[in-house]
Amino acid sequence: MVARRPLLLAALASPLGAARAADAETLLRAGGVVIAFRHALAPGTFDPPGFKVGDCSTQRNLNDEGRAQARRMGEWFVQRALKPERVRSSPWCRCIDTATLAFGAPEIDATLGSPRGYSEATNAESLRALRRSLAAASKRTGRFEVWVTHMFVLSALTGEGSSSGEGLVLRARADGSPEVLARLTIA
Repeated sequence: MVARRPLLLAALASPLGAARAADAETLLRAGGVVIAFRHALAPGTFDPPGFKVGDCSTQRNLNDEGRAQARRMGEWFVQRALKPERVRSSPWCRCIDTATLAFGAPEIDATLGSPRGYSEATNAESLRALRRSLAAASKRTGRFEVWVTHMFVLSALTGEGSSSGEGLVLRARADGSPEVLARLTIA
């Protein structure tokens, strides 16, 4: 079987990008998917030594560009009258802020947290839990969920990288493994 490459979607960036964004819109309207976003722009890499998950002053946070990017993400959904059934976020401040600015207050979900804050055993269980959540969401036609998380979580879940603010439209395959159906970057 030939692996299907996901579509690169760049909404509002070009006529082609707008056409491909319509594909993401179609998938979201049909439901049975999750759009998993990497948090919006938060300059730097990794959190500083001694960071605390519940203390934003110790973490890498969104800058002005990241906050504007998160608002544009939400506007894209509002303009298309797309309302997620659930919005879940990593407990890291940059993810909560992205979700809040785009969609309103999210459900905080530790399984979406950065692996840098947890043990290897916890990370493995989190991935199993995310696969179960994706399988459940994949059965709900007409509805979709939004997850806001980290590059490392998306990479571990899908085997693919992601950019700040990029969304991966996911569905569970018959064997339960995640399939990336499309990629959405809102310029």
